[in-house]
Amino acid sequence: MASAFATAVSGSPAAAASGADVLPRAVAGVRFPTSELARKTAQFVRSVSPGTLFNHVMRTYLFGSLLCDRRGVPYDSELAFVASALHDLGLVEAYRTPAERFEVDGADAAQRFLREQRMPADRAAVVWDAIALHTNAGIATRKRPEIAMVSVGSGADFSGNGLQRIPSDTLEEILAAFPREGFKQDAIATILSLCRTKPMSVLMHPFAEVGRRHIPEFPVPTVEDLLLAAPFEE
Repeated sequence: MASAFATAVSGSPAAAASGADVLPRAVAGVRFPTSELARKTAQFVRSVSPGTLFNHVMRTYLFGSLLCDRRGVPYDSELAFVASALHDLGLVEAYRTPAERFEVDGADAAQRFLREQRMPADRAAVVWDAIALHTNAGIATRKRPEIAMVSVGSGADFSGNGLQRIPSDTLEEILAAFPREGFKQDAIATILSLCRTKPMSVLMHPFAEVGRRHIPEFPVPTVEDLLLAAPFEE
């Protein structure tokens, strides 16, 4: 896996492009960080992700930044960008494990990448938490801003939560820069792929609802099933 990361950041056509070829300087008034780490992160994610997924993680950063800015919350833009950009690596087949939740797969893959980039361990740990917690807004939003931003930004793009606080012209600019291009159907297909290939990874996870709706005899028990199967006489 380490060699795959090295190839992605140094040898692929996407990685050979300059940072400016991967990202604009700013969108909707939100500037992208220009550090070497941010540039390599963008190149890496672009090289391993489908276009719809890359655009989603970029919108995640933009929405998260805008929603934090509106509240006047200070944050580390490089840390927020790196966490946002890497947050869905666990949905990419190359980084899926047989049993872990996709959030943990993504967090672990991001940590390996950041270790190769020599990111300080304490900063990489923030990225790990941001990715691992991003689908649990009730916890993530109680953590430091960079962790909360990934959850808030991805939630805004996934379900529209919070978009009412973003002006329509700002939203249009973001969608023009990083269009959705069938994101909804791609996301459902990816969720179903996880449900079929490693169903127990979605145990007590929102994705299980999609599996139960679309997959006959979906094998993952509900919370009620687990409770009633507990080995106690009552």
